[in-house]
Amino acid sequence: MIQRPEITPTPPASPSPTPSFSYSEPRDQGYGPRSYQRYTRPSGYQDGSPGGYRGPVRGYGSGYDRGYRRPQRDFSQGENGVVQDIAVPTETVKGILDIMPEGHGFLRPKFTPSDRDVYISQSQIRRFLLRNGDEVTGQARPPKDNERYWGLLKVEKINGLEAEGMTDRPRFDDLIPIYPSVHLKLETGQLPLSTRIIDLLSPIGFGQRGLIVSPPKAGKTTILKEIASGISANYPNVHLMAALIGERPEEVTDLTRNIKGEVLSSNFDQSPSEQVRVAEVALDRAKRLVEIGKDVVILLDSITRLARAYNLVVNPSGRTLSGGFDPAALYPAKKFLGAARCIEATLEAGESPSTGSGLPKTNGSLTVIGTCLIDTGSRMDDLIYEEFKGTGNMELHLSRKLQERRIFPAIDIATSGTRHDELMIGEEAMKKIVTLRHMLALLSDDEQTAMMIERLSKTASNAEFVESLNQG
Repeated sequence: MIQRPEITPTPPASPSPTPSFSYSEPRDQGYGPRSYQRYTRPSGYQDGSPGGYRGPVRGYGSGYDRGYRRPQRDFSQGENGVVQDIAVPTETVKGILDIMPEGHGFLRPKFTPSDRDVYISQSQIRRFLLRNGDEVTGQARPPKDNERYWGLLKVEKINGLEAEGMTDRPRFDDLIPIYPSVHLKLETGQLPLSTRIIDLLSPIGFGQRGLIVSPPKAGKTTILKEIASGISANYPNVHLMAALIGERPEEVTDLTRNIKGEVLSSNFDQSPSEQVRVAEVALDRAKRLVEIGKDVVILLDSITRLARAYNLVVNPSGRTLSGGFDPAALYPAKKFLGAARCIEATLEAGESPSTGSGLPKTNGSLTVIGTCLIDTGSRMDDLIYEEFKGTGNMELHLSRKLQERRIFPAIDIATSGTRHDELMIGEEAMKKIVTLRHMLALLSDDEQTAMMIERLSKTASNAEFVESLNQG
């Protein structure tokens, strides 16, 4: 019998140990794999969440600086809820808001686009219910490397008032217009005579919609300057604006130096779109001031050139009037002149609707005095005047015959006047003015103005002139 060798069973091999991995502390400099570090959130957050481990945070950078963690930046929350980096330098800026179709906007320090414009986000416009023409004051940061404009971080004031209280202001179209009842006195002394004649025979009130109808070289720009001087001298709280459309550059300089107010201008060599833009900015700016109860006066020179510019800008309607004028261009120009109005005051419970003198209470006004050209030899200009002739409630006509005789101011007294002027000058004064008109009606048109200039030159004021009529 053959014996088999005894075989001892081999015990099974033990499994190999599982390799363990660990993350080393980040190195200041290294070339190995991307390093990790633990980030501990500090306690004391405003939302009350506790601090603690938030997991590994990848290091920033590459190459020799891998593993270096960027230092924390200090942020603070502004009053308007906008997170600001307090390390960024800011500057106080102010400009007129121009909202883009996309929703954001720009603050225009010079009313028109320039390199100093400030970008304002759509969220800030919605938060404060901002509108075109608002004067916004706030803090802005300089542009970054890939940006062009400054960025507004914080809105502080809107039209000179605190921003937080401007969300419930009324809209201009919802305000109730009434007849002008408060006289806008232009007389400042014996001279100039033009403003004295206007106060007597064609008075202007707060909220007036007036037209100065003039042939070329009759002195309409001079009368505009004298009206502006009278308003600035007698009513320093009135916001005075001048919108010069298609003017000569030298006249723009002259008016800018003589008018104590905001002057928005466009030269005749600029494009029609730029001329239209100046008028629209001026109108939006005036509406925003009227909404907060201020009295605004706009001197427009001229509404004829504004209508001509709109004729080249608006989309053609397919119809053409006399002189090649598109009827669709009339409505934007009429919108400018039609914005003039005296606003009726909103009454509280139990409050009287009139003042002690019996006049209705008002709450702001927009006065527009525009010039309109006639006798230029253009059929288009005559058409524009005919379309605007019945829209104003005050007209001051200048005479070509008086201008040819070098009689200034060349005011045609017979055709000049104001609707419902008895509301502004009172019943007693109205009787004297009617008597004066009856006396002037006995003379020819040219002699009326010559006699008025002669008699006014001998008196120091309109009151003295009216008293002299009673005596003689």
